[in-house]
Amino acid sequence: MALKIGRRHVELLKAYGAESYPNECCGFLLGKQVNGDKEVISTFPSNNASASAEQYHRFLITPQAYLECEKFARAKDLDIIGFYHSHPNAAARPSSYDIEHGWPWYSYVIVSVKNSKADDVTSWTLQEDRSKFNPEKLVVNE
Repeated sequence: MALKIGRRHVELLKAYGAESYPNECCGFLLGKQVNGDKEVISTFPSNNASASAEQYHRFLITPQAYLECEKFARAKDLDIIGFYHSHPNAAARPSSYDIEHGWPWYSYVIVSVKNSKADDVTSWTLQEDRSKFNPEKLVVNE
């Protein structure tokens, strides 16, 4: 299984990460599942509602933001297929916080941002037993 995403979406995610630095950015990946792969058709930025965002570099998407995005996605005949967030001054790998708060099935795209500059972009899926994230193949299309 792979996550297919257009280069322009990857560049947007990198820009969101750099713009939010030194805090985490976050948002939704909208698209469809096609032949076992997930295809990103749109991104939907979200406000980072974490009260501790500046101290602990965490992100929080509120239930209200999720409902707003779900409504937007349905109007466009899309599904929420995943989430994205940045890791300021850290690798584009899931943290223990990400494991504790993640949901299986969804794709999680992480953008590493170091000194205000976006670096690596990776994708992950959480195992059904929620014990760890596994790398997900990220296919970037023109």
